Amino acid sequence: MKLDKLLDAIGMVDAELIERARITPAKKSKKRHIRWTVPVAACLAVIIGLSVFFSLKGNTSPMILNTYAIAQAQYPETAKYPTSIGGLIYSEADYDKWREDVAKRRSYMGQGENLDLFFKHTASEFLKNCESDNLVYSPLNVYMALAMLAETSEGETRQQILDLLGAKSIAALREQAHAIWNANYCDDGAVTSILGSSLWLDEDFDYNKEVVSTLAENYYASVFRGKMGSKSYNKTYSEWLNSQTGGILKEYTEKAEMSPETLLNLVTTIYFQAKWDGEFHKENNTTNAFHKATGDVNCEFMNQKITYGNYYWGEKFSATSKSLKNSGSMWFILPDEGVTPQDLLKNEEALSFMTDPLDWEQSRSLKVNLSVPKFDVSSRINLTNGLQRLGVTDCFDFTASDFSPLVGNSQPAEISAAEHTARVIIDEEGVTAAAYTELRLAGAAAPPEDEIDFVLDRPFIFVITGEDALPLFIGVVNNP
Repeated sequence: MKLDKLLDAIGMVDAELIERARITPAKKSKKRHIRWTVPVAACLAVIIGLSVFFSLKGNTSPMILNTYAIAQAQYPETAKYPTSIGGLIYSEADYDKWREDVAKRRSYMGQGENLDLFFKHTASEFLKNCESDNLVYSPLNVYMALAMLAETSEGETRQQILDLLGAKSIAALREQAHAIWNANYCDDGAVTSILGSSLWLDEDFDYNKEVVSTLAENYYASVFRGKMGSKSYNKTYSEWLNSQTGGILKEYTEKAEMSPETLLNLVTTIYFQAKWDGEFHKENNTTNAFHKATGDVNCEFMNQKITYGNYYWGEKFSATSKSLKNSGSMWFILPDEGVTPQDLLKNEEALSFMTDPLDWEQSRSLKVNLSVPKFDVSSRINLTNGLQRLGVTDCFDFTASDFSPLVGNSQPAEISAAEHTARVIIDEEGVTAAAYTELRLAGAAAPPEDEIDFVLDRPFIFVITGEDALPLFIGVVNNP
């Protein structure tokens, strides 16, 4: 990497967010040397030791990235939405710059038109167990995580991921993921839609330099390196997750950690915040009954009369939407009487509407009296079984997986954990949401270098434990 590009990479963090930086020498691994790619090695030499104080809107506790930071993602610089005074934009130049950024972002749009099947299949799979619990899922966030995982694999392991993502090749997936990332990244002060990704590496293991470089350069992945399972490394990981998700998933992120067996932790995040195009007025709120499957409960409802609203319908549902300022919309889908959300997640027509509502033919423009409960819902979903049912199986099996592009042929590896955490909050002003996906790569235990003969040729003790690891039997064998 040329020096000017490296300095640009270091400068990707807004100057207002950098409170201090110190340079310290990198510690050498006590075990095996990590073969970094040239740009990553350059970042290691210059950036390691950089302490960055970075916070997203809504997160009052800044995160300190200490010496684990090898490289920070160089996010696109977003022109700020021009503020208005008395309805007049005070700077036409500022507006032009913001408008150019919007046009650039829109040039990336439309690249995910082939993802309908991915959205349908995964939404149906990961949200199907919704009989009584709240569940939240971010298809975009999981898509980006799986796209990065495909870069680390080869053979049938990679092909299974490509098939689920609807990609013809890894090159096509890389191009599409890059476009989708740029189409959805915005931090202009009016809308916050921040995508993030990171690699958390074990300091004692070799990684293919080209794969790490690809993830860092094409997927905007920040790279960290430390002692897996250590308290300090886990704390830094937890703080990074909390910062990237705006602090609204702290209940989950403060418990996030990596075990000593982890070779690599691949993480993607999204933090979204936008205001309604026409806020609800609190004085119009009412307290009404919400009819849960297990009984009624009183809730605070937000009410608004939309003169020219959009109304949609299908065989088993009806729907409407509410626009978000300088962003998309929030869609509200109501099952018909006697139909459950779980039923709709199995219904092809309803799934088609959920994944592509804009071209829905069964719609009318009419006056909509919208009444929606204020809510704050969150969930944590284990993706492992769902991904396996969707055809992604090899990556979860040491004997079948192929992660040779990342760890080489000498180290068997598998995905030991695949989890997705998300939260969505709506109130009178707008929507706040965040999600993150963790894909944890673990290695098979290496045989010990030393060898011992263990011969039970004298009296000994035995213990038999149950499924919960409690001892069921303890005995002494004096005379077998």
